[in-house]
Amino acid sequence: MTEPAATSAAAAATPRRAGLLRSSAVFSAMTLLSRISGLVRDQVYANTFGASPAMDAFLVAFRIPNFLRRLSAEGSFAMAFVPVLAEYKEKGDRQAVKELVDRVTGTLLAALLVVTAVVVLAAPWVMRVFAPGFDPMSEQGQLAVQMLRITFPYLLFISLAALAGGILNSYQRFAVPALSPVLLNLAMITAALALAPRLQQPVMALAWGVFVAGILQLAFQLPSLARLGLLPRPRLAGGHAGVGKVMRLMVPTLFGSSVAQLNMLLNTVAASLLVSGSVTWLYFADRLLEFPLGMFGVAIGTVILPHLSSRHAATDPDGYSKALDWGLRLCLLIGLPACLGLILCAQPLVSTLFQHGRFDADDTRMAQWAVMALASALPAFLLVKVLAPAFYSRQDTRTPVKAAVMAVLGNLLVNLLLLAGLVYLTEPGRAALALTGGSPIAALGEIPGAHVCLAIGTAVAGWLNALQLWWYLRRARVYRREPGWAKFLLRLGVSCLAMLAAVVALLWLWQDWSSWHWSERAWKLAVVVGAGAAAYVLTLWLQGMRLRDLRH
Repeated sequence: MTEPAATSAAAAATPRRAGLLRSSAVFSAMTLLSRISGLVRDQVYANTFGASPAMDAFLVAFRIPNFLRRLSAEGSFAMAFVPVLAEYKEKGDRQAVKELVDRVTGTLLAALLVVTAVVVLAAPWVMRVFAPGFDPMSEQGQLAVQMLRITFPYLLFISLAALAGGILNSYQRFAVPALSPVLLNLAMITAALALAPRLQQPVMALAWGVFVAGILQLAFQLPSLARLGLLPRPRLAGGHAGVGKVMRLMVPTLFGSSVAQLNMLLNTVAASLLVSGSVTWLYFADRLLEFPLGMFGVAIGTVILPHLSSRHAATDPDGYSKALDWGLRLCLLIGLPACLGLILCAQPLVSTLFQHGRFDADDTRMAQWAVMALASALPAFLLVKVLAPAFYSRQDTRTPVKAAVMAVLGNLLVNLLLLAGLVYLTEPGRAALALTGGSPIAALGEIPGAHVCLAIGTAVAGWLNALQLWWYLRRARVYRREPGWAKFLLRLGVSCLAMLAAVVALLWLWQDWSSWHWSERAWKLAVVVGAGAAAYVLTLWLQGMRLRDLRH
């Protein structure tokens, strides 16, 4: 009986891995629409508001609920809820699944209502914590508080939307959750272009756009839940065992699943102390990284978590290990060329996409440096999207926390060392110290480019997180490398060299990007990106790699 069972499991493995690739492709296609609309949104931001104090205020007011959304709803909650939901599904009791969904929804809703009310009432104090560099009595500080009160309810709506998305993803319905962020981008674009000119303080339109977007993203997913018969009827936990298990798993993952977001928030706090515009420069740099991360990293992580959870629940270690191996290879196949491309093309990308209206050549240069620093850790950020779910799917929430603690401490240490070195060991730093009476914090507010230190700290933290997760995974012996890694890495390296040759040659030919008209920048950037991508894919193909290799 053993051989037929093994044969059956092996036969089932290939369709599942092929299904993973198809599901990732569907998710990535929907996410591509979201990223394109998000790119248009950011171009509207740059053109309409530039890197201004008002824009800095909005970005902080939006980053607070957005950070908590990624930390709790899309981070720890998803990592805790999906494995428990997979267990209930594996038992085949539909009523028990519906009961779990209802109880989790009611408990989450009650907690979110309390948190939202507290933050809205305490907005001035919350803003002082997250943006200590904003003077509470200044126009910027007061504007940030007003916008926080409008944007924070977004957390409530988007967290419930993330719950709906987690349920749909567990039932292999990836398209609707992946497409819902388009509604945020459309709402923000409409607010900036249609509402902002009608307001005395135009940037307030963006805060209202965030509020409306949260409602739209939740409403968009409800019909799909209804078709599954899982439209929640919110009820409090009432001692429900499944809810208790989700909460126990969620507490440690609150920190462990979102180290990158935590580091970015710490950077926002520090950037509020720097030269005006630093928050915006870091924001645009982060948005460029979000394109490959959102299209591929989030797609792979979202698709692989329910699959790993189901393989673990079904006690299928072979299927679990093979799915993990597939995810790691795909992350490297995408992450390494994307990292090199972003570093080389930082100036062309920023100048082409954002240098319009109030966003000038100096802003381009500042954002470009941040892009280059952050891009150096893009492969690490992608790998974490697979490595972290590998632990959460096994309901191991402690190990990612250990890695996250070290990563955040590393980020803080690198930030402190680099900023201190900038102030005390460079000529601009010593001049700023003399100008500000010897205050290092005040001196940082006079040194252009200090925000790059924060981007480097985030990159270091990303690599620390990924390398630790990899080491812990190998030590746990739940992952076995599939054959062919040496050949895979050789193909990857040769293809990246071909891509580098094509991109560097064109960039040597075209150098002064900021002086050209937008249309000239656009077609030249398209040629550079297209030539690099073509060289990379063609070299992979010439070395014998085919699409079927990504399925196994």
